[in-house]
Amino acid sequence: MSEIAERTRLLLDICKERGILVATAESCTGGMIVSLMTDLPGSSSMVDRGFVTYSNEAKMEMLGVAGETLELHGAVSEATALEMAVGALSRSRAGLALSVTGIAGPDGGSEEKPVGLVWFGLALNGQGPKTERRIFENGGRDYVRHQAAYHAIEMALEALNEG
Repeated sequence: MSEIAERTRLLLDICKERGILVATAESCTGGMIVSLMTDLPGSSSMVDRGFVTYSNEAKMEMLGVAGETLELHGAVSEATALEMAVGALSRSRAGLALSVTGIAGPDGGSEEKPVGLVWFGLALNGQGPKTERRIFENGGRDYVRHQAAYHAIEMALEALNEG
């Protein structure tokens, strides 16, 4: 089993032990995080749903991200990642929601928002939501997406104090 699969298994085991369902709200990872979870046997008792919200319209319609947030800050921003995580939590049966929005490349970056920039959001029942910003090496689209998925799993483990 790969390291990311082992960490994902640990996350799901902790969630099962605590009776927590998980939801994801993914943009640049395109469902990769929820796929990592559902690749594992028994995941149906811990995974509630995955929202793949690649377009701004999907972020607004499926997760309730405010149009004003997208207009003022853009899709790749702390505000959007936060609203995505909170929206996934409120629009699911989950107790833990992860969100990811970023620029995987190979193009689309700017000086302000370079390729490899990813914002993460996490909403956990009983705790205030939080965000993290990472800039991954521009090692290609697949590399950025995999690093983002791995970081989201680690962020969830840390939030559950099991990292």
